[in-house]
Amino acid sequence: TRDPRMVERKKFGQKKARKKFQFSKR
Repeated sequence: TRDPRMVERKKFGQKKARKKFQFSKR
């Protein structure tokens, strides 16, 4: 089941919360 405490929401410059593309952390 999904735990809402563990969810990472989508951030700017990323496809999803964890899948970064074409750059590292700025």
